[in-house]
Amino acid sequence: MIHVFPDTDAWGRHLARAAGASCARVRVHRFPDGESLVRVRAPAGREAILVRSLHDPNAKLVEVLLAADALRRAGARRVTLVAPYLAYMRQDAVFRPGEPVSQRAIGACLARAFDRVLTVEAHLHRVRRLADAVSRPSRSLSAAPAIAAWVRRTGADLLVGPDAESAPWLRAVGCAAGLPWVVGAKARLGDDRVRIRLPGVRPARRAVIVDDVSSSGATLATAARALRRAGVARVEAVVVHALFAPGALARLRAAGITRVVSCDTIPHPTNAIATAALVAAALQTRCSG
Repeated sequence: MIHVFPDTDAWGRHLARAAGASCARVRVHRFPDGESLVRVRAPAGREAILVRSLHDPNAKLVEVLLAADALRRAGARRVTLVAPYLAYMRQDAVFRPGEPVSQRAIGACLARAFDRVLTVEAHLHRVRRLADAVSRPSRSLSAAPAIAAWVRRTGADLLVGPDAESAPWLRAVGCAAGLPWVVGAKARLGDDRVRIRLPGVRPARRAVIVDDVSSSGATLATAARALRRAGVARVEAVVVHALFAPGALARLRAAGITRVVSCDTIPHPTNAIATAALVAAALQTRCSG
């Protein structure tokens, strides 16, 4: 049985249909002091699959851990977390004295609560496998095939990744879509200020910038301006996780991006690429990466 939090209900029901499973909603009550109480339906079988996208993560993470406990007390022997977006994965090292390694801290909490974890395009850097962050059978699924299918329909003639971290899966999108790709060199100047060089970009009719996460929109906007200066006539963007902060889409339009599309891992008006089917297929296999 698939157990879905209300804020991920539509995606969870898509997953249930793709997996041929029943679906039940997790009930959440919040007390005046800010604490949460969750209630789950008794699982129909030994395994329960808990679904929640963990954007705006702080309260959601606590409620997910409580739901895992509730499912075990209701009879589940195995509990799987499906988090289409999984937060706190980017900080995998201490960059300044006094900071935590957030990835390890949150990964340890998830490992204690769940038997396996599935997500889509975890925002990993030096740690390459989700199983290294969450010491349980875990897998970060690639959205590259779904993005490539969308890109093929756009008539694009160039794919662009804003930085070296995007190179491996940009290559996967480009190979699947049959398009050339260019990877930029990015220097971060602050939370919402970056500098990007795009060596070797020539004039093109339509380019698509591909990135895994966008929040402020600074990276996409900077890349778009560089492409326009290089003579690209039309610039579009596709992201996996649409974390867009207020004003981000306006920033992208001002930079000359004519269309922004995202996967449906986080509910957003730009959602156009479905991901539930690839998670449904992964649920039938062992997690290893």
